Amino acid sequence: MTSISHHFASLRASNQCALIPFVVAGDPNLEITAEALRVLDSNGADLIELGVPYSDPLADGPVIQAGATRALKRGTRLDNVLQMAQIVTPKLRSPIILFTYYNPILNLGTVSFLEKAAASGIKGLVVPDLPLDEASNLLEVADTVGIEVILLVTPTSSKERIEAIARQSRGFIYLVSVTGVTGVRSYLQTRVKDVLQDIRSVTSKPIGVGFGISKPEQARQVRDWGADAVIVGSAFVERLAASTPYQGLEAIKDFCRDLHTSIEGRKQEAESKR
Repeated sequence: MTSISHHFASLRASNQCALIPFVVAGDPNLEITAEALRVLDSNGADLIELGVPYSDPLADGPVIQAGATRALKRGTRLDNVLQMAQIVTPKLRSPIILFTYYNPILNLGTVSFLEKAAASGIKGLVVPDLPLDEASNLLEVADTVGIEVILLVTPTSSKERIEAIARQSRGFIYLVSVTGVTGVRSYLQTRVKDVLQDIRSVTSKPIGVGFGISKPEQARQVRDWGADAVIVGSAFVERLAASTPYQGLEAIKDFCRDLHTSIEGRKQEAESKR
């Protein structure tokens, strides 16, 4: 796998918008998670976000919270997740972005955590409860081991805050499309389009939009607004939690293909109008 930055450079060179699915590690178990990563990688994903289950997930809505609870009840822990990643990442084309809260990092120790994550093939890191003003140490150590820390912008972020986040974020900038937690939404706030343009005015770094995207038409809309990546979480977690693991894997395969086709179709339409 290449770095996230290089991966986005390749996608931009071919005018492609990235698809980034999210799954909860250990839901329903780590063996199925490993297979889910392989399924997504071969059915349209460009990068994959892997969530570490956590007991107090402040940014997660009910679907992802339920997935994390199921994973924790089955004994899934950070070390288990990294061990699984170390086995599966060499077989993937898509860079893996680890999504975790800061307490597990502190518990393991920043240096130890980042070294273990890098050795496991992790290429990116999202820590939603880490404020920008306290992120310098994590960013510095992550740079030395080749992990890109992706920072979040929200619809309520000021222009000054956006500029500061854009300077520090590695890989790409994660634009949260809602002012609440993750979860399926029936529509996207048009404010997202404006924030995309605000970010674009201060940086050339790629921008990914996540939280609330659950349908192919929403993915197309985000693409049309100018995003470099579409991030879809709860809709994948919900499908993977189908009645049997086989049905869940089939469901995320089909959904990933649908999203990829939708985004690619819009790209081809735009090119044909030039």
